[in-house]
Amino acid sequence: MIKFETGKTYKSRSIGDHNCIFSHEILKRTAKTVTISDHGDIVRRKIMIRDGEEEIFPYGRYSMAPILKASRQIV
Repeated sequence: MIKFETGKTYKSRSIGDHNCIFSHEILKRTAKTVTISDHGDIVRRKIMIRDGEEEIFPYGRYSMAPILKASRQIV
């Protein structure tokens, strides 16, 4: 399974604008949640597992919400 790692930054693209990229750093994690930094705001989000990979909704769940996946790490 691909998991989020503390101290790493992950990215996702906007559904409506391909040039808009969201990036978030994982500050800490538990088995069920991650705490992320969103340009100064610190929030905790629930981890979901899909196809053997962890993912979160950094801004909450809505129709065109970005999804951060553990495989999309910024190197």
